[in-house]
Amino acid sequence: MKVDMIQDKTKDEIINIWIDYHKDKDFICGILTVEQFDKMFERAKCYSTFILPLPRKQGYEFILSQFYGLEIHMTPLSWYHAHKENAPECLTMIYYTEFKDSKGIILMRGEYDKNCISVQEAQFLANELQLYYCVDIPKRIQSLETFTKKPDEFKHKDLIAQLEAIQLEFPED
Repeated sequence: MKVDMIQDKTKDEIINIWIDYHKDKDFICGILTVEQFDKMFERAKCYSTFILPLPRKQGYEFILSQFYGLEIHMTPLSWYHAHKENAPECLTMIYYTEFKDSKGIILMRGEYDKNCISVQEAQFLANELQLYYCVDIPKRIQSLETFTKKPDEFKHKDLIAQLEAIQLEFPED
């Protein structure tokens, strides 16, 4: 997107342009507030790598996520075990900070591998990542801490329990 062509637009206009631009493309997109972005990337300094459970028909598949600069790279954990740092990515999210100071928003674009995950699963992973990195939920922060600093004590089933408890944390009205 040519930033100079929309610099004079309002925050809401930019958000609408961003969403409309990605609507019919094979990408996911999102908008973060400065507070969400700052919290996410500050937390990522301590916890740059983490795994997220992705619901599948036969249970859960774990997706390894890693922060690198303004990008987040994700690959199935099984692919990482097989290929290490050469594992193909299933989702890459890039954050654009051009409007951080002037409009108070950060734009996100996620490119996903359609052979590995669907658009809904890509969006699910982006949302799930925000629950760990943008929201102050003690159990989730503890999971980041344990995964990073006490890997021998880390339990995959705790992440599944946290995911299944989301309905309890955010009741519908």
